Amino acid sequence: MDLMDLTRLMQALRDLVQRARNGGLRGSELRDAAITITSLGERSAETVLPIIHPPQVAMLGFGSIVERPWHTEDGGLAAQPVVTVTLAADHRVSDGHQGGRLLADIAQRLAAPESL
Repeated sequence: MDLMDLTRLMQALRDLVQRARNGGLRGSELRDAAITITSLGERSAETVLPIIHPPQVAMLGFGSIVERPWHTEDGGLAAQPVVTVTLAADHRVSDGHQGGRLLADIAQRLAAPESL
């Protein structure tokens, strides 16, 4: 693709996006895609804002675990360990709904460590 003119490249991209949305990609077209996980929490970064670099299709960023006041089930407040997890995703590959489901699953598993 790096030798195509812009018109042909855009045609190939439109075809690829359409087939991806319809679930019609070949295995060879999926082999380089990657979801990368980065954790800068060990470097004291509370929040990580990931940037996708091809061939990545998504990147999760985990910040450091910090104690925060948290609303308890009985209506009180208590110190709770909290981690910020962020997601950057290529919406040409998947929609935001899938990313939201992934983040919800991560939150559920972190809330119940025995499920890990």
